[in-house]
Amino acid sequence: MSTGKEELEDDFVAEEVEDSGERTVEVAKTNLTKRRIIDNLLDERRLQRQLNDYDYDF
Repeated sequence: MSTGKEELEDDFVAEEVEDSGERTVEVAKTNLTKRRIIDNLLDERRLQRQLNDYDYDF
């Protein structure tokens, strides 16, 4: 008699596990995207400094 209730509980737990896995992937993608943006900004600043320091006397 209790097997039906246990099956419902098992299904509910399985859905929670799947949702948390998807959230972890989204967070990882977001963090990677943020890191790439920061790296690009730092690289752009470095290049701007190099251009400003470059001696244009020919």
